[in-house]
Amino acid sequence: MIGEIDHVEIEASDAEEMADFMKKLGYEEHRRTEHHGLSIELVPADGDGPLFELHTVEGEEVPGINHIAFGVDDVEAEYEQLQEAGVDDLVEPYFVERTGRTICNFRDPDGRRFQLVDEGDE
Repeated sequence: MIGEIDHVEIEASDAEEMADFMKKLGYEEHRRTEHHGLSIELVPADGDGPLFELHTVEGEEVPGINHIAFGVDDVEAEYEQLQEAGVDDLVEPYFVERTGRTICNFRDPDGRRFQLVDEGDE
């Protein structure tokens, strides 16, 4: 079942500056990866809330929320349920080596991107 938010990805004018801002709100750096160039992941210091994934905008991107991701236990099963329900723009699950997670993207009727995230055996 789709439930708890896993993370929110934000495209920022400057990811480092946005990370500094989030730290003022009580978030702490979780990890940095080369996903989408530089990715800075922050989590609440008290552990209560979603992870924020920050990127600096590039090319035709604009600052804002890129997508909201939901954590799931079985991304393949959730993908099949969404497919049966007729969800549009559904992308088959695929493994992202840089993050070690399997994801599945889809869009709502207005074109906003959502994502399912399966952490695997973590």
